[in-house]
Amino acid sequence: MGFLDFASAVGKRLGLGKSKKDDEAALRKEIEALGLGAEGVSISVDGDTVSASGMVSNQAEKEKILIALGNVHGIAKVEDNIDVQEPAPEAVYYTVVSGDTLWAISKKNYGAGNKYMVIFEANTPMLSDPDKIYPGQVLRIPPLD
Repeated sequence: MGFLDFASAVGKRLGLGKSKKDDEAALRKEIEALGLGAEGVSISVDGDTVSASGMVSNQAEKEKILIALGNVHGIAKVEDNIDVQEPAPEAVYYTVVSGDTLWAISKKNYGAGNKYMVIFEANTPMLSDPDKIYPGQVLRIPPLD
Protein backbone atom coordinates (compact mmCIF):
# COMPACT_ATOMS: atom_id res chain seq x y z
CA MET A 1 0.00 0.00 0.00
CA GLY A 2 1.24 3.48 -0.74
CA PHE A 3 2.10 5.53 -3.80
CA LEU A 4 3.94 4.60 -6.98
CA ASP A 5 5.58 7.38 -8.99
CA PHE A 6 5.41 7.63 -12.77
CA ALA A 7 6.67 10.01 -15.45
CA SER A 8 3.51 11.90 -16.38
CA ALA A 9 4.96 13.23 -19.66
CA VAL A 10 5.27 9.74 -21.18
CA GLY A 11 3.02 6.74 -21.59
CA LYS A 12 -0.02 5.71 -23.51
CA ARG A 13 -2.22 8.63 -24.53
CA LEU A 14 -5.82 8.11 -23.48
CA GLY A 15 -6.93 11.73 -23.82
CA LEU A 16 -7.08 12.41 -20.09
CA GLY A 17 -7.89 15.85 -18.76
CA LYS A 18 -11.47 16.23 -19.98
CA SER A 19 -13.29 15.53 -16.72
CA LYS A 20 -12.81 13.35 -13.67
CA LYS A 21 -15.63 11.03 -14.79
CA ASP A 22 -14.24 10.73 -18.35
CA ASP A 23 -10.70 10.13 -17.04
CA GLU A 24 -11.90 7.38 -14.69
CA ALA A 25 -13.87 5.76 -17.52
CA ALA A 26 -10.87 5.91 -19.89
CA LEU A 27 -8.57 4.31 -17.30
CA ARG A 28 -11.09 1.57 -16.53
CA LYS A 29 -11.53 0.90 -20.25
CA GLU A 30 -7.74 0.62 -20.62
CA ILE A 31 -7.28 -1.97 -17.87
CA GLU A 32 -10.28 -3.93 -19.13
CA ALA A 33 -8.90 -3.85 -22.69
CA LEU A 34 -5.66 -5.33 -21.35
CA GLY A 35 -7.65 -8.19 -19.86
CA LEU A 36 -6.67 -7.39 -16.30
CA GLY A 37 -9.11 -8.66 -13.68
CA ALA A 38 -10.23 -5.30 -12.39
CA GLU A 39 -13.88 -6.13 -11.71
CA GLY A 40 -13.37 -5.65 -7.97
CA VAL A 41 -11.25 -2.51 -8.34
CA SER A 42 -12.48 1.06 -7.97
CA ILE A 43 -10.60 3.85 -9.73
CA SER A 44 -10.71 7.52 -8.85
CA VAL A 45 -8.75 10.40 -10.36
CA ASP A 46 -7.64 13.61 -8.71
CA GLY A 47 -5.55 15.67 -11.13
CA ASP A 48 -2.52 13.58 -12.07
CA THR A 49 -3.07 11.04 -9.27
CA VAL A 50 -5.06 7.83 -9.59
CA SER A 51 -6.32 5.92 -6.58
CA ALA A 52 -7.06 2.22 -7.01
CA SER A 53 -8.81 0.23 -4.30
CA GLY A 54 -10.58 -3.06 -3.94
CA MET A 55 -9.71 -6.75 -4.12
CA VAL A 56 -7.99 -8.86 -6.77
CA SER A 57 -7.07 -12.52 -6.81
CA ASN A 58 -3.26 -12.33 -6.78
CA GLN A 59 -0.20 -10.10 -6.39
CA ALA A 60 0.78 -10.16 -10.08
CA GLU A 61 -2.69 -9.00 -11.12
CA LYS A 62 -2.55 -6.15 -8.60
CA GLU A 63 0.87 -4.99 -9.78
CA LYS A 64 -0.13 -5.14 -13.45
CA ILE A 65 -3.20 -3.00 -12.77
CA LEU A 66 -1.08 -0.43 -10.92
CA ILE A 67 1.51 -0.10 -13.69
CA ALA A 68 -1.16 -0.11 -16.41
CA LEU A 69 -2.81 2.85 -14.66
CA GLY A 70 0.48 4.68 -14.10
CA ASN A 71 2.05 4.18 -17.52
CA VAL A 72 -0.51 6.56 -19.01
CA HIS A 73 0.35 10.03 -20.27
CA GLY A 74 -0.76 12.56 -17.65
CA ILE A 75 -0.54 10.26 -14.62
CA ALA A 76 2.22 11.01 -12.09
CA LYS A 77 1.15 8.89 -9.10
CA VAL A 78 -0.92 5.83 -8.40
CA GLU A 79 -2.18 5.25 -4.89
CA ASP A 80 -2.28 1.55 -4.11
CA ASN A 81 -5.18 0.50 -1.91
CA ILE A 82 -5.71 -2.88 -3.55
CA ASP A 83 -5.82 -6.04 -1.43
CA VAL A 84 -5.07 -9.52 -2.73
CA GLN A 85 -6.81 -12.80 -1.95
CA GLU A 86 -3.61 -14.85 -2.41
CA PRO A 87 -0.65 -12.90 -0.98
CA ALA A 88 2.75 -13.50 -2.56
CA PRO A 89 6.13 -11.77 -2.55
CA GLU A 90 5.94 -8.33 -4.14
CA ALA A 91 7.78 -7.40 -7.30
CA VAL A 92 10.09 -4.42 -7.38
CA TYR A 93 9.44 -1.60 -9.82
CA TYR A 94 11.99 -0.33 -12.29
CA THR A 95 11.82 2.88 -14.30
CA VAL A 96 13.31 2.51 -17.78
CA VAL A 97 16.08 4.98 -18.66
CA SER A 98 17.44 5.92 -22.07
CA GLY A 99 19.53 3.09 -23.53
CA ASP A 100 17.93 0.36 -21.41
CA THR A 101 17.02 -3.03 -22.85
CA LEU A 102 15.21 -5.84 -21.09
CA TRP A 103 18.49 -7.77 -21.26
CA ALA A 104 20.32 -4.98 -19.39
CA ILE A 105 17.50 -4.59 -16.87
CA SER A 106 17.56 -8.34 -16.27
CA LYS A 107 21.32 -8.28 -15.75
CA LYS A 108 20.98 -5.41 -13.21
CA ASN A 109 18.17 -7.09 -11.29
CA TYR A 110 18.87 -10.80 -11.63
CA GLY A 111 22.60 -10.87 -12.40
CA ALA A 112 21.90 -12.54 -15.74
CA GLY A 113 20.66 -10.90 -18.93
CA ASN A 114 19.22 -14.13 -20.28
CA LYS A 115 16.36 -13.89 -17.78
CA TYR A 116 14.89 -10.92 -19.69
CA MET A 117 11.86 -12.98 -20.72
CA VAL A 118 10.85 -13.25 -17.04
CA ILE A 119 10.53 -9.45 -17.03
CA PHE A 120 8.77 -9.40 -20.40
CA GLU A 121 6.22 -12.01 -19.31
CA ALA A 122 5.69 -10.21 -16.00
CA ASN A 123 4.69 -7.10 -17.94
CA THR A 124 2.39 -8.61 -20.55
CA PRO A 125 -0.10 -7.64 -21.83
CA MET A 126 1.21 -4.08 -21.38
CA LEU A 127 4.34 -5.03 -23.36
CA SER A 128 3.75 -6.52 -26.79
CA ASP A 129 7.42 -6.97 -27.76
CA PRO A 130 10.62 -7.29 -25.65
CA ASP A 131 12.24 -4.57 -27.78
CA LYS A 132 9.47 -2.01 -27.26
CA ILE A 133 10.18 -0.26 -23.99
CA TYR A 134 10.61 3.49 -23.53
CA PRO A 135 12.34 5.84 -21.06
CA GLY A 136 10.08 6.70 -18.13
CA GLN A 137 8.08 3.49 -18.41
CA VAL A 138 7.71 1.59 -15.14
CA LEU A 139 8.12 -2.19 -15.25
CA ARG A 140 7.50 -4.82 -12.61
CA ILE A 141 10.46 -7.04 -11.81
CA PRO A 142 9.12 -10.15 -10.07
CA PRO A 143 11.21 -12.23 -7.69
CA LEU A 144 12.72 -15.33 -9.28
CA ASP A 145 11.17 -18.62 -8.16
